[in-house]
Amino acid sequence: MAEAQPTWRADLAQVAAMVAPGSRVLDVGCGDGALLTHLAREKEVDGRGIEIKQSGVNACVARGLSVIQGDADTDLADYPDDAFDYVILSLTLQATRDPKAVLLDLVRIGRRAIVSFPNFGQWRVRLRLLFHGRMPTTPALPDAWWSTQNIHLCTIADFVELAAEMGIVIERGLALDASGQPLRVGAAGRLANLIGETGVFLLRKD
Repeated sequence: MAEAQPTWRADLAQVAAMVAPGSRVLDVGCGDGALLTHLAREKEVDGRGIEIKQSGVNACVARGLSVIQGDADTDLADYPDDAFDYVILSLTLQATRDPKAVLLDLVRIGRRAIVSFPNFGQWRVRLRLLFHGRMPTTPALPDAWWSTQNIHLCTIADFVELAAEMGIVIERGLALDASGQPLRVGAAGRLANLIGETGVFLLRKD
């Protein structure tokens, strides 16, 4: 039976849609394994996962998933080139110490990488900074500045610029609004950066 889509984060639904059936997938920062479970059931992927929290690893193992405890900043270097068809990093890039190095590893390990992250350029964030002068909280950025794990906040425009600088090809880019509705980044230009609460990108090395 398919997992109930309404319980998903909006970015996970878009990530899942980008994965081809029967693929080999590595989910970095896989949490409780909800995405890997869905991909195994609905798309018959051969899935593996890395999760930094022991509680997440335990939850994944209880689901029967092949997941190890690890850190995106330190453990991706151990994986060989082109080991997977897709490497997924959902809402985790902004919490890594070296996002650029992590991105390089993602497109090295996977023939394609799928990355999602909260957009700090979204209009609610801009308005709260402008009118209140304090670090904002939103559904995509729910934690206060002193308790958040997010250390490298970026906008959708920042990410697109970095990918071009690194020679990473964006095959598909989406900006999800507050209701989870997608808007194509390339077609929308600055509008995507303004209204998108979350960015979701399908990448490959050039």
